[in-house]
Amino acid sequence: QVQLVESGGGLVQAGGSLRLSCAASGRTFSRYAMAWFRQAPRKEREFVAAISWSGDRTYSADSVKGRFTISRDNAKNTVYLQMNSLKPEDTALYYCAASRYEASATARQYDYWGQGTQVTVSS
Repeated sequence: QVQLVESGGGLVQAGGSLRLSCAASGRTFSRYAMAWFRQAPRKEREFVAAISWSGDRTYSADSVKGRFTISRDNAKNTVYLQMNSLKPEDTALYYCAASRYEASATARQYDYWGQGTQVTVSS
């Protein structure tokens, strides 16, 4: 069992930056691939970025490439999402997720989810 708690969301102006954190419970964090997804009001949940269990492979959605960076610190049981050059269309509830399988953009491959942290970007 893995419990995930996101933090770091907030209100920021367009062009600004935020760093999201996701703290995981349990001693097996390093065995899980991790990802960030987001969901805006009246929209489907969408993939943002994923990272392999070792951290040597990362993937990101085209919409955030070059602006968002996913990373992890297995010693701290934490995964991060550094978000730069934020745009109003990045406004959403951001979720952290853990998978026993390979890092993926497919939500159904993730076994555990956090409650989410709200990111709001004003224009």
